[in-house]
Amino acid sequence: MSPHPPGASSARDLAQIDRANASGRVPAVFIHGLWLLPTSWARWADVFEKAGYVAVTPGWPDDPETVEAAREHPEVFAGKSVGQVADHFCGLIRGLERKPVVIGHSFGGLITQIIAGRELSQASVAIDPAPFRGVLPLPLSSLRAASAVLGNPANYHRAVPLTFEQFRYSFANAVSEEEARELYATYAVAAPGEPLFQAAAANLNPWTEVKVDTEAAGRGPLLIVSGEKDNTVPWAIANASYKKQLRNEHAPTEIVEMPDRGHSLTIDHGWRDVAETALAFVRRFTAPGDRTVII
Repeated sequence: MSPHPPGASSARDLAQIDRANASGRVPAVFIHGLWLLPTSWARWADVFEKAGYVAVTPGWPDDPETVEAAREHPEVFAGKSVGQVADHFCGLIRGLERKPVVIGHSFGGLITQIIAGRELSQASVAIDPAPFRGVLPLPLSSLRAASAVLGNPANYHRAVPLTFEQFRYSFANAVSEEEARELYATYAVAAPGEPLFQAAAANLNPWTEVKVDTEAAGRGPLLIVSGEKDNTVPWAIANASYKKQLRNEHAPTEIVEMPDRGHSLTIDHGWRDVAETALAFVRRFTAPGDRTVII
């Protein structure tokens, strides 16, 4: 069995790695973004398990187990950089005996592309992914969504929660008021400010951690999913990421827009359509019993 990766991996995450290795199936690794926890993937995990994959839903370093615990101790989210989080997930994936498919949302979608660029995934799906260096559009809606953090420079080192109004605009603008409040109560937690500041400055910083090797020979097939009504990562950003990734000559790159969907598309009432879209893509290029190993 592969050795456990070093770092701030929780017992829960390591147990999932052991379970995946014991299963003999291809792992499907799910990476959440800011203001959510791994529990936001629970329904997705069930869909992929029923399709023959073994689901792995690891947290960012120091993620609490529950939303309730996260709200009691929001300070644990502070001080997480994109580089630290990417290395954390790459370490976990190197503990897998089989090369996984990786699915990520928002900043998790950015991390997913970093992992693919490091040639650690068989196929990848980046859903409303945060931009990386070289992605130039800055739509007004994105700036407004990010202002909850970027509006105060002191937030760089803080854990920042969203008010309901901010969550409504940034995540839940494409659902009813009632559903938005339910999503906020069920899923929303604080998030580190640092990744947003890093992303905002990525095109000004040649040494940024917010960068993706889009031309890696072993990147594997990549699908970018965009929510039509997403205020946080609108089409302009998703499509610019797609065009950068399209330069990869070694594997297919595709993009799809989900009609009438906002940034909450992985957790709201239409989550299954997005999950089935992701599943259909990875099944075209992988088989759950594939014996491909990580080198």
